[in-house]
Amino acid sequence: MIAINPTVTGVVLMLHVKPRASRDEIGGEHDGALKVAVTAPPVAGKANAAVIKLLAKAFGVSRSSIEIIGGTSSRRKRVAIDGISVADAREALQRLEKP
Repeated sequence: MIAINPTVTGVVLMLHVKPRASRDEIGGEHDGALKVAVTAPPVAGKANAAVIKLLAKAFGVSRSSIEIIGGTSSRRKRVAIDGISVADAREALQRLEKP
C-alpha cells in the first residue's frame, strides 16, 4: 500500500520516478511508493517539473501546491501536496487505478 502521510497543510507521499519513459503515467506501487513515469530526461530539473505537472493534474491541485521535499536528484522522491487530505489523495489514486 502506498503510504500517504498527513501534514498540517496537506499530505506527503513517496514516489518512485522513471524518467525517459515512453509516456507520462502514474500507476501502481513500488516498495510503498507511487510509481510515476515521465518522458522528460533527468537533466536540469526537467523530469522533476514533469512529475509536478503530472501530479497536479492527477490530484486536482495547482503546480504551486506541489513541492519535491526530498530526493530531487534521485528516483526515490518525497513530495508534499498542499490543499488535500489523506482521503482526497486516496480517492485520486483510486481514480487512477480504474481503466
